[in-house]
Amino acid sequence: MSRTAVVFGVGPGLGMSMAHRFGREGYDVVLLSRREERHAGFVAELAEAGVKARAFALDLKDRVRLSAVLDEIGDVDVVYWGPGATDLDGLPPEITSTTADEVRVAMDWLYPAVDVVQRVLPGLVERGGGLVFAGGLSAVRPMPVLGALALSTAALRNYVLTLNAALAEKGVYVGTLTIGGVIARGDIHGVVLGDPVRFGNLAERTLDPDEIAETAWRMFVERDRAEEVFSVLG
Repeated sequence: MSRTAVVFGVGPGLGMSMAHRFGREGYDVVLLSRREERHAGFVAELAEAGVKARAFALDLKDRVRLSAVLDEIGDVDVVYWGPGATDLDGLPPEITSTTADEVRVAMDWLYPAVDVVQRVLPGLVERGGGLVFAGGLSAVRPMPVLGALALSTAALRNYVLTLNAALAEKGVYVGTLTIGGVIARGDIHGVVLGDPVRFGNLAERTLDPDEIAETAWRMFVERDRAEEVFSVLG
């Protein structure tokens, strides 16, 4: 029987690198994001590499749609969770100005992850599968400028590490990729490249998504660590 890897929040950077990496190991790949207009190109790129893939348009906050898509996907062996904001003009106020309402909005990004875990977990236990999450460096390093986002990022990291502790003896791997920097080929990288006056040389300090995806694969196979940190921010 074929194995299935689901990529949440797929984009041209790390999401597609993860799809290629698991696809090379024989996994069928399912791509999920709101940007439906990009899906045909992504699927064609994977097909050219010999990877069977399909894609669904999905707003993760739409719980009804999320449930229907997971029903259609069926059995899942690996989940990569990589949704992230790409609007660099929409960042919340820095931490000393952060309000409780802003924290509630930021935490909304955590709840769909919990919904997905609860939905796929019984099958992952049955098949010995895994969950890999991408998070930000503010989960482990104080970054006041990120305000409420730092709180939600830290909450996601704690959730992942606690899941790892709970599920390791049940044969399910759970790990987090803690990322500090711009990922080459990704959406944010494109924004940074397009505005050198605002971002300076930030576009030159990039992380290689293929290298991160390779590490993620090793983490999933070796199951000897729950976190890897990737940073070009010093």
